[in-house]
Amino acid sequence: MSVSGQKELNFEHLPRYQSRQFLDDKIDFDQLDNITSLYNRLLSVKIESSKQLEQWLLDRSEVEAALDQHGSILYIRMTCQTDDAQRAQAYTTYLEHIIPAIKPLEDQLNKKFLESLQSYPLDEERYGICIRAIKTDVKLFREANVDLQTQIDLLSQEYQKVCGSMTVNFKGKEQTMPQMSKYLLETDRALRQEAWEAITKRRMQDTEKLEDIFDQMVSLRDKVAINAGCSNFCDYKFRSLHRFDYTPEHCKEYHQAVERVVLPLYKKIMKARCEKMKLSKLKPWDTAVDPLGQKPLKPFEEVDDLITGCQKIFNNVDPVLGDQFSQMNALNLLDLASRKGKAPGGYQSSLNESRKPFIFMNSVGVDDDVRTLLHEGGHAFHSMACAGEPLIDYRHAPMEFNEVASMAMELLGGKYLDVFYNENDVKRSKEDHFEGVVFVLVWVAIIDAFQHWIYENPQHNQEERKQAWLDIRNRFDTDSVDWSGFEDVQNYMWHRQLHIFEVPFYYIEYGIAQLGALQLWLNSNKDQAQAIEAYRHALSLGGARPLPELYRTAGIKFDFTRETIAPLMEAIEAELFS
Repeated sequence: MSVSGQKELNFEHLPRYQSRQFLDDKIDFDQLDNITSLYNRLLSVKIESSKQLEQWLLDRSEVEAALDQHGSILYIRMTCQTDDAQRAQAYTTYLEHIIPAIKPLEDQLNKKFLESLQSYPLDEERYGICIRAIKTDVKLFREANVDLQTQIDLLSQEYQKVCGSMTVNFKGKEQTMPQMSKYLLETDRALRQEAWEAITKRRMQDTEKLEDIFDQMVSLRDKVAINAGCSNFCDYKFRSLHRFDYTPEHCKEYHQAVERVVLPLYKKIMKARCEKMKLSKLKPWDTAVDPLGQKPLKPFEEVDDLITGCQKIFNNVDPVLGDQFSQMNALNLLDLASRKGKAPGGYQSSLNESRKPFIFMNSVGVDDDVRTLLHEGGHAFHSMACAGEPLIDYRHAPMEFNEVASMAMELLGGKYLDVFYNENDVKRSKEDHFEGVVFVLVWVAIIDAFQHWIYENPQHNQEERKQAWLDIRNRFDTDSVDWSGFEDVQNYMWHRQLHIFEVPFYYIEYGIAQLGALQLWLNSNKDQAQAIEAYRHALSLGGARPLPELYRTAGIKFDFTRETIAPLMEAIEAELFS
């Protein structure tokens, strides 16, 4: 074990899901010539039947899975230690030299596929989803955008580096931002304020740097959209994300529904918190602490305890899922502890040739860490449920359903929190979770509305962007928290939301999927076994079926209007206030 408590990551020991058929057993993916030769081999294949076209798709999947795993490993190693110059350079080289070189080749492969399809049609039921995605990608691709996208990727890496380097000297030791967050749960209000101010002071030091990075990103993304013949980057992104089942207008309907039926419950929750704390106004450091002054929930001391506890939870939810998590742990596919130099946040990454998931997070011993591991565990189970799918494109569902897998697991696993807590603390944790669900639905609306404004007005300046952020914030919450004296901090709260920087427009999925997860939770309250069976069946479909069908298979509705949201809020309100 290293000083951080994390075993050295060694992905070379992972077995491939199946033996290679098209690729050589040993190929160096750091060498660009090796990669381009593979793509040129695929381009030179002579296709003379539908059966050969199907085999060609399998060969292409094999190549893309191996290369994607190579890139995923480079990314994982970089985010696990952003201050390691060698890891950073390896990932930078991949972004600057490998990805730009293969994007035009991928476009050629797509065109070859569509041309072959005209002579040798494939079964629409099996390949329809794949075909419509490739047609969209061909329409969007412009070689001029390859360099622009590389520049954006490098700016994303710079954002990671800036955030990963943020530490605070507090209480006699250097601490990361995730490590500092635990002080916001302390019952000592003066200590909470001191910690919050230390965190925000450190974040504000990089305000100009992050604003500059984002200005460059917006400009580059607008150019990408215009080059592709789109009206704006929102239009471009919806197409590139293959959002075939809803539009930007549907997102704005979600914003309105949240404003009408979620925001009143959010304000009721915040008012109750203020009354319990006997305060005239909540300050920013009062929103996470237990409102009755109870000590912060402390589910575990060491990362191993977190793993052991969540293993028991997954076993209780479903023995098959428990076995899958055990396999991940045995293969050292978990990096869970926070440490200096580690990138912020948490994610699950699929290693596509091994067809195994990897989980990354920053645990510090708080209640949210349990939720995060349950969440990323849901993603991992989704990945493993799709492992048998031959086509790489079908081993990944749309994000709007991927997040159902993770958010539903938070709710399903939340029924077994007694592995960490006594009865009172279980109740506290569940209340915190449901309050968090309400907050997330509101926060998603804020972040999504902000992103729509940004890319509908790409020529904006920093002052206009700041005002737009405040206007949207005020639309969804004007009086729950008193920010007087800290207006500058509020102006740049969005800097901490990495999705805005790294994966634009990937956020509404959390709101859509949370509604699906809540429906699945209600189903499980009526019939746990049936709900789990439907959940696992839907996960196993991967991305081979349309989004509404995935929802129906899980026993839930793909809908985010007021009619669907209102009864879910009534159920949460009953949990919190009955």
